[in-house]
Amino acid sequence: MLEEIAAIVVLTGLVMYAVFGGADFGGGIWTAFAWGPRRAQQREALYKAIGPVWETNNVWLVGAVVFLFTMFPHAFANLFVALLVPITVGLVGLVFRGAAFAYRNFAKESADRYVPLHGMVFSAMSAISPFFFALALGATASGDISVDGGFVTSNLWDPWLGVFPILFGLTAVAICAYLTMNYMTTRASGSLREDFRRQGLVAGVAVAALAIATLGVSYWDARDFWDLWQRPVPLAMSGATLVAGVASLFVLWRRWWMLAPLAAGGAMAMLAGAWGVIQFPYFIVPSQQLYDAAASSTMLKSSLVGLAAGAVILIPSLLLLYLSFVSESTEETPPAEA
Repeated sequence: MLEEIAAIVVLTGLVMYAVFGGADFGGGIWTAFAWGPRRAQQREALYKAIGPVWETNNVWLVGAVVFLFTMFPHAFANLFVALLVPITVGLVGLVFRGAAFAYRNFAKESADRYVPLHGMVFSAMSAISPFFFALALGATASGDISVDGGFVTSNLWDPWLGVFPILFGLTAVAICAYLTMNYMTTRASGSLREDFRRQGLVAGVAVAALAIATLGVSYWDARDFWDLWQRPVPLAMSGATLVAGVASLFVLWRRWWMLAPLAAGGAMAMLAGAWGVIQFPYFIVPSQQLYDAAASSTMLKSSLVGLAAGAVILIPSLLLLYLSFVSESTEETPPAEA
């Protein structure tokens, strides 16, 4: 029971990072793909929205990693051995992304000629990091990570270079793009809001297509994952996720602006959670279950108590931060191209 609660904690951290940090990544992605006569305004609105929360969103990732390390040390060790390359690339992307975002503002004030370079680095890393993080997650479900006697025996490349993990990564990038546009519909007005709506609909269709393709490819490239999906609970979760996704697209199509962020965030949280439900009870399919990877009951209890105590301070603080900026709206003023 403790192992299952601990696994839910880790999964919740990853889902929250997908919902909040994913939108952050999506903002960077759309700064590269902004189009139309208001593309400069789109970029400025995105930078303005990202500014107050871009570093805070990493709290969810740090929390998930820390609790994975403390509550499931054996899984942590094996995952970081088998998936060293994609995890490292994702983390390096985070560093370059943060540096590019920070330097962009200083460069804009002192030397405009440097801004495009910083913007390109920020956009590229905003796509690379979520892609490689999700690539690693997809590899855990692919069945290509071999664990024998508690130690990884597969090489550094094969587990994450399959079609299934790659599609997993592309789906994550599309999710980031979709979340951002839904969130931005409450941060803009007029024609700029319509731009975000159209881009959101495009991203939503991409999420649906890639998610379906990923599940279909699992029949050939990740058969263990496919078999796990056939169980009643994962099938029900997948059906509920499909309904939530269609409802989210309908909300955006109908221009129900205030519902759009909630609908999109809820649908994408369910999609991310569905992965965890399908993969349960494995950390590494089919080699390592969470019961085999868990720490002692004493460590699990201590970690969960520490989490509860910290949440009393952390959760209200994060809510205050998000609510302080969610109501800010971007007007249609013509900013300088960045």
